[in-house]
Amino acid sequence: MKIGVPKETGEGENRVAATPDSIKKFASKNKGIQFLIESGAGDRAHYSDASYTEVGAEIVDRKTALGADIVLKINRLDPEDVHGLSKGGLVLSLIDPFADDDYLDNIAKTGAATIGLELIPRISRAQSMDVLSSQANIAGYRAVVEACNQFGRFFPMMMTSAGSARPAKVIILGVGVAGLQAIATAKRLGANVEAFDVRPEVKEQVESLGAKFIEIDLGESGAGEGGYAKELSEEAKAKQEAGLAEKMKKADIIITTALIPGRPAPLLVKANVVEEMRQGSVIVDLAAPNGGNCELTEKGQIVNKNGVILVGVTNFVSLMPSDSSDFFARNLTNLLALIIKPGEGEGAAPTMTLDMEDEIIEAALAVNNGEVRFQKK
Repeated sequence: MKIGVPKETGEGENRVAATPDSIKKFASKNKGIQFLIESGAGDRAHYSDASYTEVGAEIVDRKTALGADIVLKINRLDPEDVHGLSKGGLVLSLIDPFADDDYLDNIAKTGAATIGLELIPRISRAQSMDVLSSQANIAGYRAVVEACNQFGRFFPMMMTSAGSARPAKVIILGVGVAGLQAIATAKRLGANVEAFDVRPEVKEQVESLGAKFIEIDLGESGAGEGGYAKELSEEAKAKQEAGLAEKMKKADIIITTALIPGRPAPLLVKANVVEEMRQGSVIVDLAAPNGGNCELTEKGQIVNKNGVILVGVTNFVSLMPSDSSDFFARNLTNLLALIIKPGEGEGAAPTMTLDMEDEIIEAALAVNNGEVRFQKK
């Protein structure tokens, strides 16, 4: 069985879907697997072609990698790459399932199948395969590092012979995986941290990290399915806006992480709030790829608005490509363990099985047997 790893081509994307370490560990437990790595696929994540060949992988061209039995990818395939898939093959990647286009239909036409990594259910058994969580963890950490870089003052309290500086006031909006890591990182750096989420049940998690939970009576819970938030009513949004505005105006750093699956990012920081923040304050908007939680965020840009620095970087995990790739690759090899079965009998080749009785496969298999299974809600 052959597993192909094409090079990522998206602008600013530095990750790779398999690392030498992940290949070595997987191949040691699964005989008869040949990894085909497109030449240069790991370069931007600091994994050379030689490091792949040292663990038994073969360096190939893009066409050969795409034609493998299983293709591992971070992001969607390029449109021209879809036609290079083998009939009966399988692609494991993020698929952006709510996009308004024909991507999944085009894969179905090739006879290949695809598992959308965003669709893996958030259940205990699937935690080791959850790329959204592993990458969000890194993004939350890197967002705080970026805030430090942009902020012209200290994060912790500093006392010197020349005087003292108070600790930075940091507000985290959205307490999912990224938000929790942002809280933990900001606290480790010595900041005063407060956090808000529409799901009141996360208060205990916030406080366990040493931060203060901002309590606002919204009149309803924002808890949705699968641990995600859901969209609030207009009345609850108004209460949220009023409850957060004065706190945000006094913050030195705001890091926003709020997302709702299949919908534009909720607007949490309006222009009038930014205008009243003090000069040199920083807003890092992790929701920038989905429209942004801040009204003035510019996607992909770092801009200065009225003296406030707005960070709209869209791929924070790619700023840490080695560890991001390693975590992503581990998630994929854990998922592969559900799909690849050892051959029966001595020397028999392994086989690929998509067990529809398995709740993880059933939920994440977006295309199979020429049919688009994923249905937008």
